[in-house]
Amino acid sequence: MRSKLAAFFLAIFFGGFGVHNFYLGYDSKALIQLSCSLIFSWTFIVPIGIWIWAFVEGIMAITGSLKDADGTELAG
Repeated sequence: MRSKLAAFFLAIFFGGFGVHNFYLGYDSKALIQLSCSLIFSWTFIVPIGIWIWAFVEGIMAITGSLKDADGTELAG
């Protein structure tokens, strides 16, 4: 069972690289975040958008509204 706290901290600290989505089993979403952050790193606009997206997902994880890829709720 995956942890809310682990998903939250991964999203906050490494979310721009999609690490929290790899942890939760959302591989395609994680690859999109990772590739956008790497390819568009010179623009600063896209990576900031990715970090905001990850921050929102981190808040969703800690509040319990985000589930893993199997549909299982995260453990408290």
